[in-house]
Amino acid sequence: MPSTSQVERLLKEDALGRVELVRTQGGRFVRRVACGGRVPGSRLVARVLLARERRALTALAGLEGVAGIATGEVQPGEILRTWVEGEPLSEAQVLPRDFFELLAELVGELHARGVCHNDLHKEQNVLVRADGRPVLLDFQLASVHGTRGAVFASRCREDLRHVAKHRRRYELRGAKGPRGERRARRGAIAWTWLRLGKPLYHVVAGALSARDGEPRRPSSGPWPEWGEPVRRP
Repeated sequence: MPSTSQVERLLKEDALGRVELVRTQGGRFVRRVACGGRVPGSRLVARVLLARERRALTALAGLEGVAGIATGEVQPGEILRTWVEGEPLSEAQVLPRDFFELLAELVGELHARGVCHNDLHKEQNVLVRADGRPVLLDFQLASVHGTRGAVFASRCREDLRHVAKHRRRYELRGAKGPRGERRARRGAIAWTWLRLGKPLYHVVAGALSARDGEPRRPSSGPWPEWGEPVRRP
């Protein structure tokens, strides 16, 4: 692929850098630039997270439902991945009835390769393709595990807990479930990350302000219609 590219659209910009849709002679691609921002140390954090994303995408190469790393010349502190047509879960107008089953299976395929996403609470990280199948985005916080110990098991449960949380919310169309409803509990590792690691990440990366730019579907809707399942009998 030629090294020259034209920025077609800015997809996201925050204290870590920017994400661009670029066009080259080889097609359309997504380029993440880990340039940091005004927050001291943000450039270093951005480079570390970029390395995490590259490692995770390399481990998931060839897996349908994950945008792969594209071949081509990039500058230091950049990563190029394939462009996938679709719309964020928060903006989808129609969902197949088995969408969240497919999403849980896709997350399970990540885990089978030793990869945990660790950021599935954001609806923006779940894309709905035109055929109704899910695609996962943004692997900056993803972890690759060579051994399947307690940390890996805890992070797997967290990934699936967020999938179940999205499913429950969409099936109830934003309404709260009945009192006494049993929900999956956070593990000790998840609580540690929630109380210590995540606030530090937000402060250093400026994610508190960036999070406002990643909308969550309002409880008042509009909610998507349920369509025919992808896997029909």
